[in-house]
Amino acid sequence: MTNAGTNVGEVTYTRTYDAPRDLVFRCMTEPEHLAHFWGPVGVTTPVENITIDLRPGGAFETIMVNDADGEEYPMKAVYVEIAPPERLVFMEPEVEGGMTTTITFSDVGGGRTEVVIHQTNVPEPYRTPEAMAGMQSSFDKFEAYVQGI
Repeated sequence: MTNAGTNVGEVTYTRTYDAPRDLVFRCMTEPEHLAHFWGPVGVTTPVENITIDLRPGGAFETIMVNDADGEEYPMKAVYVEIAPPERLVFMEPEVEGGMTTTITFSDVGGGRTEVVIHQTNVPEPYRTPEAMAGMQSSFDKFEAYVQGI
């Protein structure tokens, strides 16, 4: 199968959180943390819907649930690279083009962490203004969560 003609692109999100890098990394890799913020506003991801096998080749799977109607949105990825607490890379083979997400965690001093999320092979529906606003709302949920820890 060829991807010729597939409309894929790249997206980068950068946020700085008032939290230490080790904590931010753990929040992104431990189900009991992810359940508090994974997904845009209007969805929840129960801890029992999260699978993390934190090793190269290991599974990273979630099922977000729409708060209004219960519709489920599964995500299945495979970890490609894990370098705690600096970098995570995972690939979603079921997403057309094999979307790959690289997350870099940088200690910027003062107990703050810059998180850069770079995605490649991103299908057009994931790059719409609505989809990107949904991602930003997930980052907002994370910021509120990490402030309360």
